Amino acid sequence: MAAPLVRDALDADMEGVRDIYNDAVLNTTAIWNERLVDTADRVAWAEARRKLGYPVLVAEVDGRVAGYASFGDFRAFDGYRQTAEHSIYVGAGFRRRGLARLLLVALEERAVAAGKHVLIGGIEAGNAASLALHASLGYVETGRLPEVGRKFGRWLDLVFMQKILAPRP
Repeated sequence: MAAPLVRDALDADMEGVRDIYNDAVLNTTAIWNERLVDTADRVAWAEARRKLGYPVLVAEVDGRVAGYASFGDFRAFDGYRQTAEHSIYVGAGFRRRGLARLLLVALEERAVAAGKHVLIGGIEAGNAASLALHASLGYVETGRLPEVGRKFGRWLDLVFMQKILAPRP
C-alpha cells in the first residue's frame, strides 16, 4: 500500500465516499441508517458541510478513496457552537491500516483552526476498534446511552467520547 494522503474531498471523490457509506449501512453498525444513498446525495451532503465551514476529508490510497471524515454541529443551540461531532469511515478493504487515526488527527487540526473547543464521537458500544482508537488519542468516555438505536434486529448502545482540543481561554 502506498503512503496514504489525507486531503480535502472533491466532488469527484463522492462516488468513493458513497461506496464506503453504503457498505457501512449494509454491513456495520457504524452508521445507524438503513437507506442507501447515491452519488448526488453525497455531493449534496459535502456541499452542505462546506457551506457551514466544515471540512470533508478523504484518505486516498493508490488513487482510491479509502476513507472519509467530517465534523458538524453537535447540537443546534448557540451555546454548543464550539463543540463539534465527527464522523469517520474507512472502506472495508482498508481497515486496520491507520487511516482512521490519520483522518481523526487531521479533523482535530481543522477543528482547532475553526475555533472548536471540544470534539465528540458517537460510537456504537460494540465497536471496540473505534473505542480503542479514540482512547489512544486522548478521548474519554463521557456518556453511555443503552438501547437508543436499533439495527440488524438488535438494540444498540451509544457511547459518547470527547476530547478537549484547546486550553480554556
